[in-house]
Amino acid sequence: MLATLPGKAAQAIRAYQSELTETALVERHLPLVKTTVDRMRIYLPASLDLEDLYSVGFTGLVTAARKFDPTQGAAFTSYATLHIRGAVHDELRRMDWTPRSIREKSKKFKDSLNALEQRMGRPASPGEICAELGISNSEYEDLLNEIKPASFMPLDGEVFSEDSDSISLHEVISDENQTTGLQQLERKELLQLIVGQLQKLADVPRKVLALYYLEDMRLSEIATILGVTEGRVSQIHTQAVLSLRAFIKRQENPAAA
Repeated sequence: MLATLPGKAAQAIRAYQSELTETALVERHLPLVKTTVDRMRIYLPASLDLEDLYSVGFTGLVTAARKFDPTQGAAFTSYATLHIRGAVHDELRRMDWTPRSIREKSKKFKDSLNALEQRMGRPASPGEICAELGISNSEYEDLLNEIKPASFMPLDGEVFSEDSDSISLHEVISDENQTTGLQQLERKELLQLIVGQLQKLADVPRKVLALYYLEDMRLSEIATILGVTEGRVSQIHTQAVLSLRAFIKRQENPAAA
């Protein structure tokens, strides 16, 4: 009995130290929850209660602190962000937050946008899309607000969450060490085409994408810089992203375009 005490004592100490580390990580990175959820707002309908999503995001942060292994070489901020996003995605799936009618509208919009831009050979303007769909500018803005959730496809794929330890970033960002030379060449060519397509975008959509994805700015910050409402930034982002996705789909599968 006595011989086992040192081992148990050491185990208890390690467990206590681990608990202290988890608590410190959570306390230090609490602002990350709000930052991460706020950045996801660009995809979310205004009807969603952000306070509820903050709570869900907090559980993701706690999970990240509990599972984090510093010996793996990953930065905790990046690791925790994936867990927070994953927790929010899981909650949205449980809520079944996108009605079938919205998904159908989104598909119709994407099909029309794809056909229009394929004919023109460049990104379409809002006015051109309105003419294609036979709707007014106000109806077009309402439509973008409606389909915004349905157009959301996490770039992270299946991210870390409370329910899973796995991540499938390779589904959208392939590991260069596991690709053939031909695949790497095709990927490089596609990236060059995407850069070219981005340059064809109008100035404002290009700025919105750059500020959001490259500068990690929040919706409110982008709106302030551009002198427009957050809703308008969200609409611009939705159209630009759908346009780029349609372009990528045409490049990857020309026969289906």
